[in-house]
Amino acid sequence: MTQYSDYFGPEGLLVRGTILVVPGRGETRATYARFGKRLAVDAYRVRVVDAPGLGTEDLTALAARLAEAAESTTAEGGVVGPLVLVGADSGAAAIAALLAREAARRPDAAILAGLPGRATGSTPSAGTWDDELDVRTSCPSHRGTLTQDPEVRRGSLDHAIPDDVLAAAYASEADLPALLLVGDADPLADHEALAHTAKSLARARLSVVHGAHHDVLNDLQHRSVAAEVIAFLETLRNDLRPLVTVRSSAW
Repeated sequence: MTQYSDYFGPEGLLVRGTILVVPGRGETRATYARFGKRLAVDAYRVRVVDAPGLGTEDLTALAARLAEAAESTTAEGGVVGPLVLVGADSGAAAIAALLAREAARRPDAAILAGLPGRATGSTPSAGTWDDELDVRTSCPSHRGTLTQDPEVRRGSLDHAIPDDVLAAAYASEADLPALLLVGDADPLADHEALAHTAKSLARARLSVVHGAHHDVLNDLQHRSVAAEVIAFLETLRNDLRPLVTVRSSAW
């Protein structure tokens, strides 16, 4: 039976939406405990699934797994919308490639974090575990979480994401709202290609996190990144009309 990690909002509050989180290479569901708890505090129903094994699991199987994960969150009224897919690294690539397809069941929005570039889908000989951590993050807490989790697969960033998946991800013209997140210190990112993809999507926002590495959802700037995610979710609930507009500012 498929297992999930679930995070629920404060008791007594209405659920504001359903978030499915898809981890990336080497990561486990526990990698996103901090992220899931933070979104849940704002009354979002968060479910983290297992990372896709893109070498062994095709996109059709992943789509079915995500559909089952969403449906099994339902109460009497069905899945609480908006339904948003959040993917990191290979999870982001898989979600983007899925959205490029025609599908009967589509989410209401997607968040793609740390989407690797097509030419940099893997690290050139990551070397030691500390070298891999340096690619991923400079956050001491996140480095500790990855190091202490016996299920984290070290060296996984050396495993290239299939070319067809990355090609589909970057060629996507999906018309649903999308937030793309990337760290400006991410050695696996192709910023030019990301900017082109963001412009090709009908309703996309590309947010660059200053100083962040590949694990942009969990790096030192994780609080600001979570705030950007919540702002996107709240804007999504308001038909993509920003709830706050800055009229003037000295910074």
